[in-house]
Amino acid sequence: MNDDYLPSAQIKALQGRADILRQLRCFFDDRGFFEVETPLLSHDIVVDRHLHPVSIPKNHVTGVDSNSNEMLWLQTSPEFGMKRLVASGANAIYQICKAFRQSETGEMHNPEFTMLEWYRVGDNLETGMDLLADLIEEILGQPKTKRVTYRQVFSQYVGVDPLGCAVSELKSVALEHGINIDMPSEASARDDWLNLILSQLIEPKLGFEGGVIIYDWPASQAALALVRQEEVPVAERFEIYVNGVELANGYHELIDADELARRNSVVNQERLKDGQPLLPEESRLLQAMRSGLPACSGVALGVDRLVMLALGLQRIEDAIAFPIGRA
Repeated sequence: MNDDYLPSAQIKALQGRADILRQLRCFFDDRGFFEVETPLLSHDIVVDRHLHPVSIPKNHVTGVDSNSNEMLWLQTSPEFGMKRLVASGANAIYQICKAFRQSETGEMHNPEFTMLEWYRVGDNLETGMDLLADLIEEILGQPKTKRVTYRQVFSQYVGVDPLGCAVSELKSVALEHGINIDMPSEASARDDWLNLILSQLIEPKLGFEGGVIIYDWPASQAALALVRQEEVPVAERFEIYVNGVELANGYHELIDADELARRNSVVNQERLKDGQPLLPEESRLLQAMRSGLPACSGVALGVDRLVMLALGLQRIEDAIAFPIGRA
């Protein structure tokens, strides 16, 4: 008898998940945030080299008979809608919602997943990291979170300066550790080598004695974060790791619309080189930023992974009722 009607998670785990969702809402409610909802299906989408959104022809949704090629997008995160609310006067908001990304399956991934995202006006890099650390320590019962720069963590674990070394050095580090992958050695592939080394040699060692936040990322990996101009510019981006698992990604947010437009154009050219379709560069977020997005910090956190860690589960399918194979 086929039993794929059953949930992949145990009922006890789903009850634990419900408790964690209540704790998350209490955490933000107690700090003066209010919960919001933004569209999962939107005209706009985050333009990212490595995120592949799910698209739907607009006329399939609206029922309008049209030859238009206009698409709607299932959101990879609620970022755009939430920032539009911040630009409209919402000073401290959070959202727990579904997000969707193509080609993300495995022990730690499901194409449909639950995301917690929040923004607070007036927060900078430091206060953004403070709030994230407080959340993880409270929900997971963790000891005090450690903080280390991207530069320091590479120096500690693989002995190179990621902001200054040559790509050939990064390739040598990978080979020394038994990673022999056919990737380009030119300077344009630098971030690919950095991401490979971080994911394979550094991340699995982080956060086993309390959470670890890595901050001050390479400017080339800023995404939607501010870039701080120093001798070597760095992105005011931060990520937290617990038990070798990346849980959340945060930014001291970019508020310059012209710079976002420039980044969107650059990323689309990278997507073309990767054989990926172009994504829409103009958006209502850009309109909101041109009207005035206040200085703020924001964080996106994977709820399913948080549940896994809180309940001692090994696979994402143990933390959700119906993963893609049983949906």
